[in-house]
Amino acid sequence: MSKKGRDTKLKIVKAAWDLFYKQGYDDTTVEEIVEESGTSKGSFYHYFESKDALLGSLAYLFDEKYEELEKTLNPSADTFDTLIYLNQELFDMIDNKIDRDLISKLYSTQLVKRGERSLLDNDRFYYKFLKKLMTAGQERGDLTSDMSPNDMVRLYAMCERALICDWCLFNFNFSLKSYSKDLLPIMIYKIKK
Repeated sequence: MSKKGRDTKLKIVKAAWDLFYKQGYDDTTVEEIVEESGTSKGSFYHYFESKDALLGSLAYLFDEKYEELEKTLNPSADTFDTLIYLNQELFDMIDNKIDRDLISKLYSTQLVKRGERSLLDNDRFYYKFLKKLMTAGQERGDLTSDMSPNDMVRLYAMCERALICDWCLFNFNFSLKSYSKDLLPIMIYKIKK
């Protein structure tokens, strides 16, 4: 996908999720998404079969958050600490800007074998960025050399998904960010040198 196409798709995704948060999924129309995104109906249907197809696109908002955070990182900071920071910032966004029912719907769509499985798409910025971080962390000696960067990324991503899934199962009765602050360091401790 070209940069222009990626930007258009991201505008649609961002506008949709902003509207879903403000007025609810069921009360948001495709027309409102098109208007809010400043795109066209043709563009919408080029990237998405329907409004339901947007449920899997939440992963791209996570990518956008990671892209924003990448610009704020101290390149000499400890990689393990950087991973915890990234997680805390992402989970803060989820706690405060993502409709909880929609997060549940996203995860349920990912369990169905048909359709796009965005949470597992290795071409996403998320996976590429994490691999770059893990590789640099190994080169600096922050992270273990007992695992490949790909295996460390897989572990980190699995732990994030597990925490979100558990949060959904407990009906969001606690802050995801706080929950992760205590558990993620324990879950990914194996990658630390």
